[in-house]
Amino acid sequence: MEFSRDIHSVSRLVSEARAVLETGFPRLWVRGEISNLAQPGSGHLYFSLKDAGAQVRCALWRSKRQRLAFGLANGQQVLARAQVSLYEPRGEFQLLIEHLEPDGEGALRLAFEQLKQRLAAEGLFEAALKRPLPPFPRQVGLITSPSGAAVRDLITVLGRRFPALPVLIYPAQVQGESAPESLIAALELANVRAECDVLILARGGGSLEDLNAFNDERLARAVRASRIPVVSGVGHEIDVTIADLVADQRAATPSAAAELVAPSGAHLRERVATLSNRLIAAQRRRLDAARQRLNASRRHLSLLHPSARLQQQAQRLDRAEWRLRTLIANRISEARRRLQPLVERLERQAPAHRIERARCQLEALERRLHRAQYELLTHRRERLWRAVAGLEARSPLGTLSRGYAILTRLPEGEIVRDPAQVAPGDRLQIRVAGGRIEAVARPSAPALD
Repeated sequence: MEFSRDIHSVSRLVSEARAVLETGFPRLWVRGEISNLAQPGSGHLYFSLKDAGAQVRCALWRSKRQRLAFGLANGQQVLARAQVSLYEPRGEFQLLIEHLEPDGEGALRLAFEQLKQRLAAEGLFEAALKRPLPPFPRQVGLITSPSGAAVRDLITVLGRRFPALPVLIYPAQVQGESAPESLIAALELANVRAECDVLILARGGGSLEDLNAFNDERLARAVRASRIPVVSGVGHEIDVTIADLVADQRAATPSAAAELVAPSGAHLRERVATLSNRLIAAQRRRLDAARQRLNASRRHLSLLHPSARLQQQAQRLDRAEWRLRTLIANRISEARRRLQPLVERLERQAPAHRIERARCQLEALERRLHRAQYELLTHRRERLWRAVAGLEARSPLGTLSRGYAILTRLPEGEIVRDPAQVAPGDRLQIRVAGGRIEAVARPSAPALD
């Protein structure tokens, strides 16, 4: 009895081995040193992770690479979250990398500096992009952990400085792998709901690894894209994160952020009392002056004729009108003066100017193209004439033009190279430069001694 054999092809074997590896291993974290780093034009990255005893090939696809917050180089120690797999065309064991992060605080500092330099080059930290904080916010939003010490400090300081100021908490994780996504989601929710005039992004102190969520590039871009001004209060005074650099204002601590945002109630009370006293004093001065004018008017009223009083009132009206016209003219001039730079900036950015620059560039390119075409045609024409001259020099027609002739015997068209080929009475054709001549061969004359 012959048993059937299940014979695997190489492709089937490797495919089944890949399925076993990918289903048998969960996504896992691997620590190792980068080596054999290759960066082809496709945008994918290929490298090896190694330690003292072994190494494994790795692939990082372009879509995952765009999320890296630091540059890769041979010799770096990294932590990789990966899926175990098999590269079927070569049957090679490999890891498909989903996430990379530096291993250790020194590597985190390197990633921080690299991201800082890249975002600074893009202009995300420019002072011109930072928006002023509202002097009297209607409501303050806190993006932080609802159970941390930072939120208690923020609420305490805000309540002490301005108890009537409403506070809204947008809960978020401030530490761990998912913290950046949580912070971004809270920031986006605050912008969608648009309930607050200013947002505070805060957490308490900690190590560089603890604060690493605030060094995330996606969070930095979300802070910059926020329509609501953002104040950062992360860590202690010596701690500086990417979020601090991109925020509209940076506070040394969460408490300092609350100090920046909330107006001081005591200071406002003092200010209101001062203004109230100044208003009362000004009203009293105006009442005293009006009373003096009234008394003077009463005295003059008995002395002045109604027509004179009317003339004086008309004169006062004219002066008031003149002052009003002058004030309006000055206001208009000032408004025009402030408007003029804006108009000039708008004109410089107008599509017509950009179209004109593009048209000039196009004309320059057309001139270069025409010049290049002319030079190319001239060069090709010269080559053609040289070739024609060479052909004419080698052509039999050129030889005929110098007085030679080609003799052929009809009707065969055989070229006559020797008199022995021709017999008397043969029809001949003589080709010269100007055309063809037909002739009949005659006996040759006897040679003269």
